[in-house]
Amino acid sequence: MDEFAFDEVVRANWADFAGLFESRGGPKSCWCMAWRGSPAETRRRDGASRRAAIKARIDGGTPIGILAYRDGTAVGWCSIAPRETYRRLGGPDDQRMSECVWSVACFFIKREFRSQGLMRKLLGAAIEHARRRGATVVEAYPVDPGSPSYRFMGFVDAFADAGFQEVGTAGLRRHVMRLAVADHS
Repeated sequence: MDEFAFDEVVRANWADFAGLFESRGGPKSCWCMAWRGSPAETRRRDGASRRAAIKARIDGGTPIGILAYRDGTAVGWCSIAPRETYRRLGGPDDQRMSECVWSVACFFIKREFRSQGLMRKLLGAAIEHARRRGATVVEAYPVDPGSPSYRFMGFVDAFADAGFQEVGTAGLRRHVMRLAVADHS
């Protein structure tokens, strides 16, 4: 398999992010705002409003996630950002003041790059990105493979294989899993 490169989404690569989301099968109606939107933003459900909301966050310097590139083209996405930049994601709310928790809330991979292990590579790159940005804990909310919903949040086995431990549940389907990144290598 060809090598992938990973880069944080910032103003300079907005066109890559937008191109991925607007590509065939891309999440152009969501723009990864499902867990980020303010009450006013969640009332505006159209793609254009959500696109503008995520762009405003990027332009303002708010971390939103990383892109996976192959041959200079964005082919995958992982939403990884400080937990406080999201609405309540569920699960236990036992964050200690000494922790800097970053949350993984979404993945998108172009269809032709699926089933090649890219999600796990994105997860590894996301963990490293969060650690470099000061995270002490990475938290995720994956589902079991047979789940009829929330599949975009990833699957439990991928997180367990990366060293995450289950610490609770969020709703009926999502598992809350955590990894202490200070100990992660």
